[in-house]
Amino acid sequence: MSKVNTVLGPVAPEELGVVAVHEHVGYGMPGSELDTRWWKTPEERYAETVPKLRRFHEYGGGTFVDVTGICNGRDIDYYKSLSAKTGVHIVACTGFVGGDTALPFFERAGVDYLTRQFVHEITVGIGGTGSRAGVIKVGVSRGGRMTDLDLRIYRAAARAAVSTGVPILTHLAIDVEPAVAVFEEEGLPLHRVLFGHADDGLNAPNTPDTWLAGRGGRIGFDTFGYETELEDPPFWARPRRERLAHFLGFLGKGFLDQALVSADANCSPLGWPGVKGHTVNYLFEELVPDLRDAGLDEATITRLLVHNPADFLTIQN
Repeated sequence: MSKVNTVLGPVAPEELGVVAVHEHVGYGMPGSELDTRWWKTPEERYAETVPKLRRFHEYGGGTFVDVTGICNGRDIDYYKSLSAKTGVHIVACTGFVGGDTALPFFERAGVDYLTRQFVHEITVGIGGTGSRAGVIKVGVSRGGRMTDLDLRIYRAAARAAVSTGVPILTHLAIDVEPAVAVFEEEGLPLHRVLFGHADDGLNAPNTPDTWLAGRGGRIGFDTFGYETELEDPPFWARPRRERLAHFLGFLGKGFLDQALVSADANCSPLGWPGVKGHTVNYLFEELVPDLRDAGLDEATITRLLVHNPADFLTIQN
């Protein structure tokens, strides 16, 4: 039977519903929980997060994919509680947001060790939680170039993906030629990789989205809502209409089946203030109306939010 790993156990792909495929319950850099400037009690984090997930569920959201990697505040028991409380399926990840977020223990690890780590978290469980990862996170370190550690992580992720059948999701889709070479060397088809953040304002000019899609890769337009129109926009923000035009142009080139969307929002950021007013619910409150106004029909919107992510997340043995 086809399945997707969630923190409360495997579910059938058709049970996922609307999927936010690139989100965070709470993301922070290693050690952020020790910074008293931004410290929050568990109760405060819970109070910030539950209403957002409940609203997501009320809008019709079914699944929230948390791509907070190892060392960045991933908390599986917390996710299990949130899922049970709100009725939202939560998919957790193994892997790292980028090599520069890996603690020294992992930084010194070789490909074989990293592969075993990822496979264990996918097939046995994460820590003692009993919950299995449903996706592998990898990323490009700061500076925008693949480092040696990044490449080791990518190779381990590719081997784990081939072995277990779970997909890979990337942080950024820049300097992709080395990544694509690793995936091809390890025998991983590119349709099992979602190349993320193709739409952010900082990196979009350097993201070869159509080249990747032409080779079979999936493309994440997953920073919707980070707009220059915000009162205090982040450095990766982009004008709303410019991002939408980029996305519609990508669809117009025949890549609908390879496109996935998300907001990359933090329910309760760790170690930084976050972006005020930006939540996963941008998908329902702003993006879907924008897509309808642009002339997309309901079948196309359903393809983007339901069918494409379900196909991507389904374990392929």
